[in-house]
This record gives sequence, C-alpha cells and structure tokens, in this order.
Amino acid sequence: MTNLKFVMMASMVKPGVFRHVMCRNSMYPRSGVLRFPVADEQVFWSEPYAEYCPPSYTAPHIGGQVWADAPLPSETIQPKWNQNDGQVNRESFHGAYEVRDGLPRNPIGRTGLSGRGSLGRWGPNHAADPIVTRWKRDANGQIVANAATGKNILQMVAIQRSDNKLWAIPGGMVDPGENVTVTLKREFTEEALNFTDKANMVEKFFKEGLHIYSGYVDDFRNTDNAWMETTALNFHDEDGSQVGQLELVAGDDASNVRWTDVDGSLKLHANHSDIVRDVAIKRGAHW
Repeated sequence: MTNLKFVMMASMVKPGVFRHVMCRNSMYPRSGVLRFPVADEQVFWSEPYAEYCPPSYTAPHIGGQVWADAPLPSETIQPKWNQNDGQVNRESFHGAYEVRDGLPRNPIGRTGLSGRGSLGRWGPNHAADPIVTRWKRDANGQIVANAATGKNILQMVAIQRSDNKLWAIPGGMVDPGENVTVTLKREFTEEALNFTDKANMVEKFFKEGLHIYSGYVDDFRNTDNAWMETTALNFHDEDGSQVGQLELVAGDDASNVRWTDVDGSLKLHANHSDIVRDVAIKRGAHW
C-alpha cells in the first residue's frame, strides 16, 4: 500500500508559474464584476504596479454558510494563518504566504480581484482530485497503442462541470478535519459512479494511489485573497476489471461523465491537463 504521508508534502512550484491564465483579465464567474487588468509581467507581487486597484468581491450566497469563513478584516475574528486553525487547514503547499491588512495574499501573484469571490475560505481552499485511469482496449480486449508514438493509450474518467462546461477531474473540496484519501474516494463516487453491490471493491481500489501533485490550481474562482490548492492521486485499473467496469453516472455537480482518451490535445478545467500529463509520464503512456 502506498505510504500516503507524502500526499501532504509540498510540490514546490515557483510563484508566477501559472501566470493566472484562468483567473485574470475576465469577468468573475456568475457576477458582473470585471477583474482589474494584470499583464504577464505584473503578476508577481514583487513587481511594482502603482496603478493596481482591484475591485473587492465576495459572492452574497456564501454569507452565513457553515462551510464558509466570516467576513474579513475583523476586529473580533482572527484566523490562524499558515497553520491548522481548529479543523480548518490554512497551510499552503507553497510555504508561508503573506498576510497584508489582515488578509492572506495569493502566493502566485495578482489576479485582478480582491475579496473571497465564491470560495468558502480566505487563503487556501483545499481540494482533492482522483485521476482514475485504465488502458484503452479494442473489441478483443487488447490494449491499444498510439500509431505515432507506439505507447499505450490511457483513458481517464472525466466529468463535465456544470458551472463552466469544461471537462475536469472529478474532485471536490476537503471537508474540515477530513483525511484527503477519504475525500478522494467520496468525490469520485459521488461525481462519477453508480454502484450498489461493489462497495468492497471500490473501497479496496481507492486504497492504492500514486501521488501526482500537491499545490496551487489555476482556478477561475481564485482571487488575491482566496485560492484553490489540490492533492491529486492516480488510481489505476491495470486490467480494467475493477472500477473500469462500473457504470459511469454524472453526479449533482456534473453535466456529464465519460472515459476520455489521454493525450496532448486534451483540454481540461484549470491546470488539470498538466496534472493528467504527469500521470501519463509516470505510467509510460502516450501523450
């Protein structure tokens, strides 16, 4: 069984790597709030940008929700930044983030928007992404290789998100105090599976995970003060006899679900394509 202690280790990514492709120079989703312009060379906090004046936006619907933080800054509420705050994990995989004027600062850089947007937590919002894979097979059950590279073709379970219609890894948020391995299994079964008599097999399948990535996600909901981070593990059905045989059914947060061929042309939500590419590399598969 894989030692899962390393799951919580940081996968070091230098600030600015993602350049906030998804969360810059656009209208914030499900709002009329336009982000303040941020060019590539202005992403880094270390770069002077005297004119930078991002609007502040926190979605009204998250007010008072049990899964959401209270408004900040506040004289009475003082979150414990860069550590476990009760059952809420406020640590970042990228080390200690700055806190300015009582608010955490996005470790990757400027996004053109302050506030919390539609995210529940100030600072890092932790998710878990299970990349479930199998080998593509022909009608005779033989593994299919790519004609150009000669490498076997991987397939992954992908869901179509209902919020932006992009295909994605079927992950979700880590509940307060929840072990990330529990989140991985829960989110995948809720988002993609329909099973009744295979619970023991599914339980066993999700005990074997290959760590792929822990870190920042270039999510379209990110702001200067709230951002997504994830832990991604690959669960591989080598002979296709386990999860690879189960019926796929889209959950409440998905419009569709399918087995998708993995290759370099795959376009996914946020930086999910980068994560899936690493799976293909680790499995020696076609990309």
